[in-house]
Amino acid sequence: MGNKKKTTIKDIANVLGITPSAVSKALNNHPRISQQTKDAVIQVAENLNYQPNHLASALRKGKSNLVGVIIPRANSNFFSSIIEKIEDILNVEGYNVIISQSNESFEKECRSIDALLFTQVDGIIASMANETIKLNYYNKIKQKGIPLVMFDRGENDLNVDYVGIDDYMSSQIVIDHLVEQGCKRIAHISGFSHTRIYKNRIRGYVDALKKHNLNVEDELIYECKLSKREGKEIMKKILNLPLKPDGVFVSSDYAALGALEVLKDENIRVPEDIALVGFSNEPFSAIVNPGISSIEQHSEKIGELAAKTFLERIANPEKEVTLNKMILKPELIVRASSKRF
Repeated sequence: MGNKKKTTIKDIANVLGITPSAVSKALNNHPRISQQTKDAVIQVAENLNYQPNHLASALRKGKSNLVGVIIPRANSNFFSSIIEKIEDILNVEGYNVIISQSNESFEKECRSIDALLFTQVDGIIASMANETIKLNYYNKIKQKGIPLVMFDRGENDLNVDYVGIDDYMSSQIVIDHLVEQGCKRIAHISGFSHTRIYKNRIRGYVDALKKHNLNVEDELIYECKLSKREGKEIMKKILNLPLKPDGVFVSSDYAALGALEVLKDENIRVPEDIALVGFSNEPFSAIVNPGISSIEQHSEKIGELAAKTFLERIANPEKEVTLNKMILKPELIVRASSKRF
């Protein structure tokens, strides 16, 4: 069966006996076109199932009213909450959001950026993939003069607007809590340290251990993609150490969930034998048994600030505006996985 021919502006013009230019103006609500003609064009366009070519329109107008949002993964309440807030704010201002997930892949992230640039988006709001080290694709966005706002994961070297939490402070809060609960040997399951947020969390973890006069041991620091599967694998490695830790700080609730499953399978009491703290305060962290203590990242506020920052940039394209570096204060939600007394 052959493909159905796509309706064009010329098809509408032929039905009405007017010029394609008049149809285009009618569809764009041009003041010189009568309301009667506009109504007729809209009716014929609906009858013929006309779909406007937004890319061509964007090229003509220099504005698409589309904003690209790149996230590492969609199966996270943290990222989905941010997207929801971004959409809420941008939709009111007449923008539609195109969502792309990198699945923590640098290659897929690069393809997403190319696709969004080809679509002529008016701006990009992004959080980097775990694999991303080279910044050339993000620099490509800047070179084209397109507003770029980074959130959660973003590099200082890009010199763009950024919204996130104080990752260094997050680790300090977690280690202080675990020490208060009697932990003396604390492991850390982190994301990759080439990413600034994880580098800062590792730095905060190390400095907090030193502050409490606890040993900093390389064998207790693990870097990974922070999936549930990797959380399980690393927890098994930790349990095989000659001297097991009595506390584990994980930079993701998903990896923390995997770690918790291993601890339960091995009949290790949580938190009595090993206390556990995650990150991001995913909804499941309050439901599992025991509930997982976790850092609240204020996802809705991050989404709100990211969207408003984009709107500020797009409203003042020629104006020199000081870069926004918005760092929110993290909060530790204490649950049964780390509360000993």
